[in-house]
Amino acid sequence: MDNKVAVVGTGYVGLTTGACFAHLGHQVTCADIDVSKVERLRRGEIPIYEPGLEALVAEGIASGRLIFTDDPVAAASEAGFVYLCVPTPQGDDGSADLSYLEAAARQIGPHLQAETIVVNKSTVPVGSANFVAQVIGRGDIQVVSNPEFLREGTAVHDFLNPDRVVIGADDQSAAIRIAGLYLGLPAPLMVTDPASAETIKYASNAFLAMKLSFVNAIANLCEVVGADVSDVVLGMGYDKRIGHDFLRPGPGWGGSCFPKDSRALRYMASEAGYEFGILDAVLEANEEQFGRVADKVVAMVGGDIAGVKVAAWGLAFKANTDDRRDSPSINVLRRLVAMGAEVTAFDPTVSGPIPELVELNIADDPITACQGADVLVVLTEWDDFKWVELDEVKAVMSTPRIVDGRNLLDRSLLLRRGFEYDGIGRH
Repeated sequence: MDNKVAVVGTGYVGLTTGACFAHLGHQVTCADIDVSKVERLRRGEIPIYEPGLEALVAEGIASGRLIFTDDPVAAASEAGFVYLCVPTPQGDDGSADLSYLEAAARQIGPHLQAETIVVNKSTVPVGSANFVAQVIGRGDIQVVSNPEFLREGTAVHDFLNPDRVVIGADDQSAAIRIAGLYLGLPAPLMVTDPASAETIKYASNAFLAMKLSFVNAIANLCEVVGADVSDVVLGMGYDKRIGHDFLRPGPGWGGSCFPKDSRALRYMASEAGYEFGILDAVLEANEEQFGRVADKVVAMVGGDIAGVKVAAWGLAFKANTDDRRDSPSINVLRRLVAMGAEVTAFDPTVSGPIPELVELNIADDPITACQGADVLVVLTEWDDFKWVELDEVKAVMSTPRIVDGRNLLDRSLLLRRGFEYDGIGRH
């Protein structure tokens, strides 16, 4: 029983978790109530863009260690470990909706074998392990927290090469059994109580969001004092207490984790009677950054964007993912569209109109996106954009002007080719 893992929910976290556990040699059943999705997964069709995941799923299916079902009860009733990876959507106030988590726990609870360990894997509010235990209501079932620390675009690598494995359990034997699932992975293993494990996840993401907002603020300062943010962050990063990671300025931060977790941590603090002022400033600074990048585009065309043709490279919240949730790109472009700009965008993962901003025109390639454009704004740091032929871009644009929201392109080369250029924290 202890090598059998059930994963309830085949979203981003659940599918990656299941495929990676199968790769480590465990027998894994991934369950989802979406019947058509399960059928696609059985054929090896991956519904998300995540480098390396398709190959890992194919490996698991071929070995027989990874199977998919639309019956969560059947999957959970045969497993020694049941990972709950269901959505916990966020309300406007930052609170999490635990109805999916409650429904899953209530559905599987009566059918679990004695001594099964139920695991909260997705990011859930502090106290969720106790909440799930109360819903299941069985003294022979342990509920633990085992938060994920997966970055979209490198999730497979992150799972198999983690910085740490955190296990939150009130029962030591349950913690030891969970630790056994990760044998062979080169990472420190930390065992704590469930509330601390849940807090570690939120605190980690909120801190990284704060670091990004800080470096964006430093970039803004560099612009007004005449410094170059590229050199500033390089000098900062050599300090081992700071490090180079997450010191890249940009149009703001987004995705499925940082905004949600930062707001959730602020909400939890407020509910507990602590006003988390620094998080207020982090979130406010991020909103301001969206506006600053939009203002750069407006300034580049002379101060009036109405009727102006804008080309945009990148819609995903970061490269190597197709995730547009809380994407800085969408936030910036939404502002430009509201001011009357006519925007044509290209992203390698987008092939048609997007519901987040239906006014966008979607191009099939980066050159076509620039056809007749008065200005190009770079919003996602796809490596492919570095190698686009600049002479072709200049030839199709109405006016060769670029706002590089990621400092991705070669500024010196662009200036030599006759482009007007504005980056983040640079002159």
